[in-house]
Amino acid sequence: MPPSDSLLLASSIALLPVMVSAAPAPLMLANDALTDTDLASLDLTRYSVSEKLDGVRAYWNGQQLLSRSGYPISTPGWFTRGWPAIPMDGELWIDRGRFADVSAISRSYTPDDTLWRQVHYRVFDLPAHPATFEQRQRVLQQQLEQIDLPWVGIVEQTQLKDRAQLEAYLARVSALGGEGVILQRRNALYRIGRSNDQLKYKRYQDAEATVTGYLPGSGKYEGMLGALQVENDAGQRFRLGSGLSDAQRRDPPPLGSRVTYRYNGLTANQLPRFARFLRIRHD
Repeated sequence: MPPSDSLLLASSIALLPVMVSAAPAPLMLANDALTDTDLASLDLTRYSVSEKLDGVRAYWNGQQLLSRSGYPISTPGWFTRGWPAIPMDGELWIDRGRFADVSAISRSYTPDDTLWRQVHYRVFDLPAHPATFEQRQRVLQQQLEQIDLPWVGIVEQTQLKDRAQLEAYLARVSALGGEGVILQRRNALYRIGRSNDQLKYKRYQDAEATVTGYLPGSGKYEGMLGALQVENDAGQRFRLGSGLSDAQRRDPPPLGSRVTYRYNGLTANQLPRFARFLRIRHD
C-alpha cells in the first residue's frame, strides 16, 4: 500500500465523529485457552462443556440488548418482545462460519427485519441469579420455555468424565467447523470479569491487538496491503500478513482498530507463533 494511502486513511479516521463511551456489560469472561498443564490439574467431572459459538456476545439487561462493550444493539421489536425482565448472557448467532454476517447485522443502527430473521439468541447464563451455574441452568431453561420463541434457545451443556471425552468432543466440534469449547465449573457463582470458573479450549489460541501501521504488498499483492503492523496488550509489536482476504488487503482495518488474531504458542522471544489475522473486533 502506498504511503500516501496510509496517510489518507489515517487522516480520514481523525475526522470521524467520536462515539460516546459506554460502560462494559457486566459479563463473566472465559479465561485464556487451556494448556496441557492446566488440563492435567482439572477435575473434568466438575465441569460442563459446550461449543464456543462464533457469534456476537450480547447482554440482555432485562429491557435492552447490549454489546459486550455496553452499546445498545438495535433489533426489530419482535425479536426481544416477551423476553423476561431479568439479565441474560448469550450470543447472537446464525451458524458456524457466519460471524461476519451476524456482526454486520448487529452493528446496523436501522435493523433489517429480513436479515434479523436469520439470527438466534443462544443463551448460556443468568448473570444476576445468585445460585450455582448448574442451578442457574435449570432456572434459565424454565424461563426460555415460558417465552417459547423459536429464535431464543439455551446453549446445550454436556458433562464429561475425562480428558479423552473432552478431546473427542472438541474433535467433533472442530470437524463441524466450530471454534472450540467452553468449560464451566458447575458449582461456580456468576462473577463479572475474567474467571477460572469458565475456560475456553481450542485447537489454537487467539488474542487481540491494535492496528498501528501498514506494510506494502509485493508480487500478487502489489499496490495492496502486505501485512498489518499490530501491538498486543502486552506491548509487543509484530506483523499479521496471513489470514487477510483480498478485499481486506484493498481496504484494510483502520489504524487504531482492534483485531483478533490466531496463533500456535509462543516463540523463544515470547512472540505469538504463526500469528494470522482472524477478524476485526467491532464491539
